[in-house]
Amino acid sequence: MRCKTVKGSKENLREMCDLLGARSKMDLAPIISVVNDVIEDIRANGDEAVLKYTKKFDKAELTPAQMRVTQEEIDEAVKEVDPELLKIIKKAADNIRAFHEKQKEDGFMMDAGKGAKIGVRVRPISVAGIYVPGGTAPLPSTVLMDVIPASVAGVPRIVFCTPPRADGTIAPVILAAASIAGATEIYKVGGSQAIAAMAYGTETIPRVDKICGPGNIYVNTAKRLVFGQVDIDMFAGPSEILIIADETADPEFVAADMLSQAEHDKIASAIVLTTSEELAKKVEDAVDRRSEEAARKEILEKSLQDYCSIIVCDDMDTAIAFSEEIAPEHLEICTKDPEKVSEKIDNAGAVFLGSWSPEPLGDYFAGPNHTLPTSGTARFFSPLNTGDFYKKMSIINYNEESLREVYKDVAAFADSEGLTCHAASIRARFEK
Repeated sequence: MRCKTVKGSKENLREMCDLLGARSKMDLAPIISVVNDVIEDIRANGDEAVLKYTKKFDKAELTPAQMRVTQEEIDEAVKEVDPELLKIIKKAADNIRAFHEKQKEDGFMMDAGKGAKIGVRVRPISVAGIYVPGGTAPLPSTVLMDVIPASVAGVPRIVFCTPPRADGTIAPVILAAASIAGATEIYKVGGSQAIAAMAYGTETIPRVDKICGPGNIYVNTAKRLVFGQVDIDMFAGPSEILIIADETADPEFVAADMLSQAEHDKIASAIVLTTSEELAKKVEDAVDRRSEEAARKEILEKSLQDYCSIIVCDDMDTAIAFSEEIAPEHLEICTKDPEKVSEKIDNAGAVFLGSWSPEPLGDYFAGPNHTLPTSGTARFFSPLNTGDFYKKMSIINYNEESLREVYKDVAAFADSEGLTCHAASIRARFEK
C-alpha cells in the first residue's frame, strides 16, 4: 500500500497542486438538487419534514417532543462515559477555552476632533448553530472546538445538532462534551435537514444567526445554499496534511503523521516535501508497513494511491514555495530549525513546529481550534475562532461643532456622486 515518491520540480509541483484542487471540483449538481429539495421541504413543513428525513436517513423514529435532548438524558450520558476519558475531555476543554479567551475583542472609541467620537462596538451574535456529524465514530473533540469559541464570545443561545442513532439516542460522549463545552440546547437532528432547520427555524428548532461545524458533502452543500440567510464558518473540504522534512526528521514520525490524516477518508491528502532522498525512501517504507497494520486499511489504500506523495525537492526554498501554493490545512515542519522555516510561511491553517508537535496534538488537546480552512482556502480563511461569533457595529457620534467643521466637504462629496438628497441632509442643519 505504497504512496508515490517523485522528484520535485516546478513542473510536477504544479501538477500536484492541480490534482489536489481536483478533489473539490466534483460535480455537485445532483447533490445541490437533492439538498435544495430538503431545504424547501423543511421551510414549508418544519418539524414534520425534519422527522421524515430523520427516519429516512438515520432510521430513528422521533416525535417533535423527543427531538430536544432533556437534562435527564445529559445527566445519564455523563454517567456512562468512562471517568478517565471524561477527565481528559475536561482537560482539553480547559486548554481550548484558555486559548480562545485570548481572542476576545472589546471594540474601541476614538476622538475624531471637535468633540466627535467614532468607534466599533462588539456584540456576540444572539444564536449560534453548531453541527457535529455522527458518521462511523463520535467526535467529542469537534464538539469542544466548535462550541467553546461561541461560549467564550458570550453567545447566549448555543443550539447544537447531531444525528441520532437508530434507537433515537445520541452517543453519551457527545452529550457529555456538549454539556462541558457550553451548549445551551441539543437536538437529535443530522444531515442537510439539520442545516436547513437551523437556517430557517421550525416549530421546535430555533432559527440561528450562524452555522458552524463539519459534515459530509450534503451537509457542506446545505451550508453553501443557506449562506446569506445565515452566516457560516467556512467552505470545508477533505482533510489534508503537508509535511516539510529534512534529513534530521524521524521517518517513523513522518509516516505516522501522514497516515493520521489519510485515514480520514478516501480523498484525504498527505504530502511530504523533503530535501533528502534517504528520508523519502525510509518514509515510504514506514508508510507501507504502518498502513498494512492500520484499522482503516481500505480508506488508507485509496487515499495513499490517489492523493498522497513524497516529493524530493532540490532545496528547502522549493519545498516552501510548494507549501505556499497549496496553502494546506495542516502544515508540519520537521526540520533542524523549524521556526526559521515557519517565518517564510504565510498560507496554512495550522502550523506544527518540530517533531514533538504532531498534528493530532492540535486535533485534540493543545488549544488552538482544529476547524481549519482546506482546499487552498487558507490563503484567505482563518481557523474557527472567538471572533467568528461576534458582530461589530460602527459608532458615529458628532456634535454641532464637529459637524460644522466638515459639513461643506461632506456635502460636496455627495454632490460629486449626484446624490443631492445626501448633500441636502447635511446642509439642512446649517443652511437655512
